[in-house]
Parts: sequence; structure tokens; C-alpha cells
Amino acid sequence: MIIEERAYARAGLLGNPSDGYFGKTISISVKNFGAHVLLYESPELRIEPGPQDLCDYANIASLVEQIRLHGYYGGDRLIKAAMKKFYEYCEEKRMPLQRKNCTIRYHSTIPRQVGLAGSSAIITATMKALMRFFEIDIPREMLPTVILNAEREELGINAGLQDRVIQVYEGCVYMDFNREVMESTGHGIYERIEPDLLSNLYIAYKTELGKVSGHALSDICVRYEQGDPFVIDTLKEIAGLAAEGKEAIEEGDLPRLNALINRNFDLRSSIMNISESNMTLVQTARRCGASAKFAGSGGSIIGFYDDDEMLTRLIVELKKINARVIKPFVS
Repeated sequence: MIIEERAYARAGLLGNPSDGYFGKTISISVKNFGAHVLLYESPELRIEPGPQDLCDYANIASLVEQIRLHGYYGGDRLIKAAMKKFYEYCEEKRMPLQRKNCTIRYHSTIPRQVGLAGSSAIITATMKALMRFFEIDIPREMLPTVILNAEREELGINAGLQDRVIQVYEGCVYMDFNREVMESTGHGIYERIEPDLLSNLYIAYKTELGKVSGHALSDICVRYEQGDPFVIDTLKEIAGLAAEGKEAIEEGDLPRLNALINRNFDLRSSIMNISESNMTLVQTARRCGASAKFAGSGGSIIGFYDDDEMLTRLIVELKKINARVIKPFVS
């Protein structure tokens, strides 16, 4: 039996990065891009290398080109972390695994290191495949937490639950990471929002390699843990934007949504350094008349445009700074 699973790219619509700090977010799955995992039974446990895991090059120029395209981090480490956390979860819950092995291979079309959650997508797809292969049920609301633990505890990636929740639930989801609920249950409060309530959304991302998100968020994490009142208050305000955004979506209030999206980015800019490249991405979109904020940790933006004329303007102007514009497929 061949098992195939997918997990899609993610874009944070409102509230990020408050998800890592007991905040609130709204996120969408972006089915234009995804991670695909294929798994089948085999005599030995084997992880087949993906394109960025290969270590054979024509020459040093080829090696450098691969690093520029994919960075230094391959996908096999993500699969190993997922398998370890899956095993430990089953061990902790006293759910014995069947005595069988598998071969697992993966492929991803998610642009790397531009804040569209490519790493967590590989882990999510792997977890879903392992659950089917070993016939293990991890409750849907707990699965994002298990996935996050693989990244945080095994790989040292500084991240919140948002990416993993939307990649498990898909569509458009409002997430409340209430501290009391999180500490008592291990998960937040997740509510689906009908994606057809969202219209004229665009995403733009840099076509060149960006930065690893865990490093981009580390400064905020340190200041938060040190009790910096400005950071704490700003993150609370950012979380509040997601709650307001839920109302705006349900009421079909596009002007209010645009204002909330722009405010989200402006608040984030007040507590973290924004690179010149990322700032140019946002400013270019806003000069076209669209709203704009980070879709993740940087390298991609999300917002609304008014009409086809504005969308065309976005495509033309953002192409000048090596950014591609897409209309996200959300379902």
C-alpha cells in the first residue's frame, strides 16, 4: 500500500507573530504550493533524500548555486524530527506501534525561506502519513502541538502554533492561544472561517532566498521573556487585531480589514528590525494602493487589492524588485 499525504503553504492574515506569545491569529492555507510525502512498507526504515539533500555536485559553482537556491538545511532532518516525536508521542500515550518499516520520500513546491511555512509543511505531511501507516489517531486539536514540538525541541526552531494549526485544519482559521486554555489542554481554541468571505487577496514573495524564520523571531522572544513591557503590550495589540479582523471578515468590511493589515505590520516594525529588502516589499505594495503585511517572518507579504487594475499594478511593480504575485487558492 502506498500512502500519500500533503500539507500546504501558509499565510498569516492577521495577528502574527503573537501566536507564540498566547495571542490570536487568523491564517489561511495556500494550496498553490505544498509539501508531498509518499510512504510505503519496506524491509528497512529508509528516508529517501530530496533534491536539497543530495551531496553530489558537478563542481563548486554547482554547490554554491544549490546553497543559494535551498540554503544549508535539507528536508531529511525535518522528517527525522517528525518520526522521533511521533514515536515518543505513541510511547507516552501507550499506543504500541506495529512491527513494520517503511520508506518515505518527500517533495515540496513551497518557496523556501520566505515565510510560507515550508518546513512545518514537510513535518505535517510526514505526521499525517505516519498516522495512516501505523493506524494511530492523534486528536486533530493536539496534532499541531506535536508537530511544533518536533521543530522546537528537536531542531531548535523558534516558532508558534499558527503554521501547524492551519496546515492541519486547512482553509481559513481563527486561533485563540489563550494562556489558561493552552496550559490546561496543550492546544488553543480553533474556529473555522468560511474562506469565500475573503476576496481580492494577494500574496507576493521574493524569488531569492530569504532568512530562516527562527532566527528572525529570536530577538522578540528574548525581550518577551525578559518582561519588556513595550514588546508585551505591542504583542497584545497585535493579537487584538485578529479578533477585530474576524468581525470584519464576517461583516465583509474590506476597508477595516485593510486598515488592520497595515496596522499589524506597523506594530511589528516597532518591535523588530525590518530589512531593507522586506521594507521595500511592503512599501511597493502600499504605493500601488494595496494593504500589506508579512505573511510570515519575512520574504512574503499578504494583503487586499481593490480591483483588477490594482492587481496588475502590483504584479508589474513587484516584479521590478524580484517579487512574484499570486492569488492564493484557499479552500
